[in-house]
Amino acid sequence: MTTTPQAVRRASPRTRRTVTPPDPARSLLPDAEPVRLLAENGTPLPARADYPEPPAEVLRELYRRMVLGRRFDTQATALTKQGRLAVYPSSRGQEACQVGAVLAVRDTDWVFPTYRESMALVARGIDPVEVLTLLRGDWHCGYDPTEVRTAPQCTPLATQCVHAAGLAHGEAYQGRDTVALAFIGDGATSEGDFHEGVNFAAVFKAPVVYFVQNNKYAISVPLSRQTAAPSLAYKGIGYGVPSEQVDGNDPVAVLAVLTRAVAYARAGKGPFLVEAHTYRMEPHTNADDATRYRDGAEVDAWRDRDPVARLETYLRARGVLDDAAVAEIAEQAEAYAADLRTRMNEQPAVDPLSLFDHVYAEPTPQLIEQREQVRAELAAAHAEEGDA
Repeated sequence: MTTTPQAVRRASPRTRRTVTPPDPARSLLPDAEPVRLLAENGTPLPARADYPEPPAEVLRELYRRMVLGRRFDTQATALTKQGRLAVYPSSRGQEACQVGAVLAVRDTDWVFPTYRESMALVARGIDPVEVLTLLRGDWHCGYDPTEVRTAPQCTPLATQCVHAAGLAHGEAYQGRDTVALAFIGDGATSEGDFHEGVNFAAVFKAPVVYFVQNNKYAISVPLSRQTAAPSLAYKGIGYGVPSEQVDGNDPVAVLAVLTRAVAYARAGKGPFLVEAHTYRMEPHTNADDATRYRDGAEVDAWRDRDPVARLETYLRARGVLDDAAVAEIAEQAEAYAADLRTRMNEQPAVDPLSLFDHVYAEPTPQLIEQREQVRAELAAAHAEEGDA
């Protein structure tokens, strides 16, 4: 039978197939729910092929550094109350993020911390007294950034995002496989420097991992006043940056997700953004009254999600930890805190003329004049003391 053109036209709508073009953003999207490998009570959840669990010995070291980091944090808070520190932003409750992040990178990689990353810095092996030098008010940075490949702790919000992008691009340009890890708070994602840094890194495929610790408050401003997005991880999509979100109180998941993100950046694929959902248990700093903007019930609910206890429960069940090992690590933490107390009780020797060091690569005439004025004033004061 011969098919007429009219019949063909009538059949076409029924036989035509609609082809949906691939969504270019799909590969950039984070999971709809934060990645989690441990339940809140420390029991394991189904394994994930895309985020393999780190080896047992790595998880044991993760636990050890988290315990030491929490004890350091508690001691630093006490030193602030004793007047030994001018200010201290606690990261209690964020131990999985602080320690998991630095374990995910190499010693040869660069870390760009905020003012809240003191725990991360001591977990990276930096002398705790040197870490606290800035917060004691003695100097801009107590450690040598080039020696420990860690930038000074950044007080202005989000400026480290641009620094990390620039350094990572420069390292890649010179053929090195260095990765830059930039810590960010949830409030900093509202700053222009965050967007500029992420966009630059994306365009030039700079090997940066942007790690957003979403602890629910930018000082007193809740997350709901920061963004209308489903989560902060979605901010990467607009720049063509793959993103992920993770339960920031699940130490195993944090380390697994960041390990993959670092590997992605190191492979030359460009930046990666990770958002960790966590909670700041203490006030913003010792100068903050957190009861003005959050209630005790909210804090108690997050206390039940303690990342240290969560990992300890899991490692005990696996036979990686026992009572003796837990006690030994606790003793190490106490010795660490005792040494910090002793050393922080020593008054540092401060040279007033050091105020003029490193202001410019070459001192200007005005700076030299000011330095000499201070030198003369110090000499005069010395002379008066000698005559007295």
